[in-house]
Amino acid sequence: MSEAVCTACGHHIDPSAKLCPYCGADPRSGEKIIDTQAMLQEVFRPREVSTSETVIEYARQRQGIVIGVSVVVIFIALTLLHQFVTARNDRTVSAAPAVPLTEITDLSNQAGGEKPLPIPDLDFQYDGRPQKMKTFIVEAGAAAPPEVLAAQQAAQQTATAQPQPVAGPPRPPAR
Repeated sequence: MSEAVCTACGHHIDPSAKLCPYCGADPRSGEKIIDTQAMLQEVFRPREVSTSETVIEYARQRQGIVIGVSVVVIFIALTLLHQFVTARNDRTVSAAPAVPLTEITDLSNQAGGEKPLPIPDLDFQYDGRPQKMKTFIVEAGAAAPPEVLAAQQAAQQTATAQPQPVAGPPRPPAR
């Protein structure tokens, strides 16, 4: 597809165009047929923008710069505030006696009458071995290891092979 060149503005345009889309002139003769700017102003009316809207639009277009400047301004403000507080603390003398940190942090030395809650007794046998504790943790969808399943099946087979004793009074469950 060959391209034509507008004689008025020099842009490459479609050869079948009767009007240059860039300048609105006849591409062969270069004379202006239609004032495209006036037509664009008529169809697409510019809206009235206030000063605050232009500032917000400027910030929206340059978010990185706005964020960077904001961080720098906040850093400078915090630095100045720190300098002010440090200078004020150097000038001001307190008449109150110093409080040792042990009086603040030692919980046994504090008066208040409130006693800490006792640790509740645990209902299961732990024996200090973490392997024993793992048997009490049940997860949804968990499967027993194959060696545990084999041991359980062997115990069931031996229990069914042995005769059952005569039923007596119920025993409490072993812990």
